[in-house]
Amino acid sequence: MKKILIINGNPEKDSFSTALSERYEIGAKKAGATCNTIHLSELKFDPILRHGYNTRTELEPDLMAVVYEIESSDHLVFIYPCWWSTFPALLKGFIDRVFLPGFTFDTKPDSYKYKKLLKGKTARLIVTMDAPTWYYRLINGSPGLKAMKKCTLEFCGVKPVKVTTFGLMKTSSTDQREKMLQKAEQLGHLLK
Repeated sequence: MKKILIINGNPEKDSFSTALSERYEIGAKKAGATCNTIHLSELKFDPILRHGYNTRTELEPDLMAVVYEIESSDHLVFIYPCWWSTFPALLKGFIDRVFLPGFTFDTKPDSYKYKKLLKGKTARLIVTMDAPTWYYRLINGSPGLKAMKKCTLEFCGVKPVKVTTFGLMKTSSTDQREKMLQKAEQLGHLLK
């Protein structure tokens, strides 16, 4: 049985990201997966990595629980809005605090290469934005997606990392949003 961890990176609890998280979970449970959803807005932690990697900052209990969830999950799903072409500061702070050496990656002695400690896991990014998705991809170059997919998850060994984007959120109709929710549920049902 596949174990899925859904991470809602929107700092606003009552958001469309929450609705997408719920629908993805419904689909995954219909397919027989076990799911746990974490809303970063509900966690209590300092999002600032105050000393970089020079001095280890102890993880708060909420982050320790997330570390356990990541370790025991097969598939990670990050759902969040695209803000300023990347992702909310709360999600960035979460990554800074949790994706640490010794847990998600580690250095190799006398080498510029790194050990990928999350090998064997897969991921899905579900990202909403007000811009058209083609504009974000062709004009902006998808910086936030590259940062999450290549520079964070794949760097730590998570592969494949699949991406679903929903654009024009600000002007979307109720029917269009329902189609997005149906797509999220379908992705969950396919366990992707």
